[in-house]
Amino acid sequence: QVQVVESGGGLVQAGGSLRLSCAASGRTFSSYPMGWFRQAPGKEREFVAGISWSGNTYYADSVRGRFTISRDNAKNTVYLQMNSLKPEDTAVYYCAADDSRVVYTTPRFYDYWGQGTQVIVSS
Repeated sequence: QVQVVESGGGLVQAGGSLRLSCAASGRTFSSYPMGWFRQAPGKEREFVAGISWSGNTYYADSVRGRFTISRDNAKNTVYLQMNSLKPEDTAVYYCAADDSRVVYTTPRFYDYWGQGTQVIVSS
């Protein structure tokens, strides 16, 4: 069983930066692929970024070059550094863990989810 808790959301102006953190429990954290997803009002939850157990990273086209995902296995934490934020990045951001060895971009393949953290980017 894995529990994940996100933090770091908030209100920021367009062009600004935020860093989200995802603290995960479980002694096998280092073996889990981790993903960040987001969901805007009236829209489906979408993949933002993912990181494999070995540190390989994957990004949605909409955030590539602006967002960076990383993990610190010693701290059981995954980060999402978000730079050059745009109003269209406004959403609730969720962290998720996957029991398999694959970084999926589809939410239904993830087994453990946090409660989400709100990010609002003002224009």
